[in-house]
Amino acid sequence: MSMTLVIGNKNYSSWSLRPWLFLKYHGIAFEEIRIPLYQADSKSRIFTYSPSGKVPALIDGGLKVWDSLAIMEYLAERFPKTQAWPENQAERTLARSVSAEMHAGFTDLRTHCGMNCRRLPEAKKLPDAVYKDIERIGQIWRQCRQQYRNRGPWLFGQFTIADAMFAPVALRFRTYQLETNAEARDYMNTVLEYPAIREWVEAGQRETEVIPGLED
Repeated sequence: MSMTLVIGNKNYSSWSLRPWLFLKYHGIAFEEIRIPLYQADSKSRIFTYSPSGKVPALIDGGLKVWDSLAIMEYLAERFPKTQAWPENQAERTLARSVSAEMHAGFTDLRTHCGMNCRRLPEAKKLPDAVYKDIERIGQIWRQCRQQYRNRGPWLFGQFTIADAMFAPVALRFRTYQLETNAEARDYMNTVLEYPAIREWVEAGQRETEVIPGLED
């Protein structure tokens, strides 16, 4: 029996994209249940699968896992061959740290630059706090690419949970035309050109639901 991943709108739900991308990258079979957010029955439907009432949620037999990072940590244990974190301890520590920083931080960027696959790329006026988030993200991407560029195109050379965590951010940088350094731009292109990301974006663009607060 394959696993089931419960997600929100592909156009808007950055948290849903993260474990979805991880599963797709590693070719792990799963069924997908999409529940559009902010509709009258959204919460009740999501609670059927997720105790938190939020997406994403992963159902694996009798187990339920919710929260993007928790899902990917579970998948890393369930499928060790994914090598979801770098093997070297120091590198693994860095990968976990930047992933946790993404998970818990950058609230100004998330607030003012919501993920929206349908939005035509265009800059908009942003509060100063957002530019601090943009600068810090650029620093992370530049540091990782400078250190691990000889191993492959992802943050740590090979694809890790850190890349899944930052993938929606690359989409935001394109959507809102956010400026960053050369290494960060190269990394963005790696993310944006990956086939599964294109698949997600195209599906999001075909959706018809509209969440007004994310349409600026």
